[in-house]
Amino acid sequence: MPLTGTTNEQKIWNYLIAKGLSPCGAAGLMGNIQAESGFSSTNLQNTYEKKLGYTDATYTAAVDNGSYTNFIHDGAGYGLCQWTFWSLKQALLAYAKSAGRSVGDLEMQLDYLLESLAGYKGLLDLLKTTDTVKAASDAVLLNYERPADQGETAKAKRAGFGQAIYDKYAKKQEGSANKMPSYTNSPLVTVTMLSPNRSSPRNHALDTITIHCFVGQVTAKRGCEVFLPTSRQASCNYVVGKDGDIGLCTEEKDRSWCTSSSENDNRAVTIEVASDTVEPYAVTDKAYAALLNLVTDICRRNGIKKLVWSTNKNERMKHLNGCNMTVHRDYANKSCPGTYLYERHGAIAAEVNKRLGASGGSTPAGKDTLYRVRKTWADAGSQIGAYTLLDNAKRSADAHPGYSVFDENGKAIYPVAAFSPYTVRISIRDLYIRSGPGKGYASRGFISPGIYTIVEESPGTGSSTGWGKLKSGAGWVSLDYCTRV
Repeated sequence: MPLTGTTNEQKIWNYLIAKGLSPCGAAGLMGNIQAESGFSSTNLQNTYEKKLGYTDATYTAAVDNGSYTNFIHDGAGYGLCQWTFWSLKQALLAYAKSAGRSVGDLEMQLDYLLESLAGYKGLLDLLKTTDTVKAASDAVLLNYERPADQGETAKAKRAGFGQAIYDKYAKKQEGSANKMPSYTNSPLVTVTMLSPNRSSPRNHALDTITIHCFVGQVTAKRGCEVFLPTSRQASCNYVVGKDGDIGLCTEEKDRSWCTSSSENDNRAVTIEVASDTVEPYAVTDKAYAALLNLVTDICRRNGIKKLVWSTNKNERMKHLNGCNMTVHRDYANKSCPGTYLYERHGAIAAEVNKRLGASGGSTPAGKDTLYRVRKTWADAGSQIGAYTLLDNAKRSADAHPGYSVFDENGKAIYPVAAFSPYTVRISIRDLYIRSGPGKGYASRGFISPGIYTIVEESPGTGSSTGWGKLKSGAGWVSLDYCTRV
């Protein structure tokens, strides 16, 4: 997400709040960052500058251009959190390279920080829910930073930094024009059944629409009833029933638990639409018409002047080029909202914009969204199609024996050849086990160094080697840190 603010301190605050941290959680974490680096993402530990013969800037440049090769093992603290241990610096450097960023890039380090915090049981959840700056500050100091001095004086100093940050930003927002707007709910609602599964209030101004398929031809009333049990741990803002009735499940002032992304749900109105239970998860004409009316009403009441849809996942998730429509499949291994609604997002944006008096409604499909069907990647002349939907590309390949589906990197992804399990050696001590093949999946802790069997692979993105599923069933690990044996 683009960083906003004029100083690193302000940019970090805005980033952490947008990522779902509570004001107290963000302030407590920032108090520790201030103590470690003074909010400088290129900070080289002061005691190592003379020893290594580098300044912050020259050290960062030398690591980036490869002229300095001992970054991982030199023992020098670096960056926002003064990462020092070799495996943490190795992971930071790998993260920077995979993102195509400088090792001293502020946004990259913040992404890495949240990624690493997720590996400490309960810590990130505490930072998202706590209403005490000191509790957040102490938790970060004792569980994540772990400096040599963990005494009461050190705790008080860091908590004091955090409290000053809280007073500067959170209190200002509470009593100024930066306060979150007053929200209303749609007058089109025919039934109200509020779910207990919500976070109140949302921590981001409402500026996004996320449409889901319910996977069931339900009424609005029945749809809302599904989200009433606390055991469900899910909700949405609105349910559009098969007959066109509309249910209010979570008020617009609150964040629903709908899209497998706290960041998205804090800024989006989430809408579940009654649908068939199998692909393409079609919806009725009445439900579709009611959906258009509801989305138009949401935009008008919340000052969304134009809807922008993109077939490029990166543009959707990062809200690039004005994109303000997202889908559940961006954040989880799901097909939601199904082919039927997904392929109509451009038409939904166009129709809603027509009603709003705006024009357009979609951005061009990005190059990286195309799946190409060819005999071989090298034989470009054999290409019979390029598709934005993988399912469509698979159907084309099935209809033409001898053809395969290739991703943007030229890797054949369908049909998949029979997989043969193999063993790998893992040497680092802080490699996460994920519940699924990607950094967006929940952490299941760290895997111990040793020899392991990989029984399934999943392709990575960018420069990533991909992901391997452990034979034990514990989860998935990044193959970037595995050596085949």
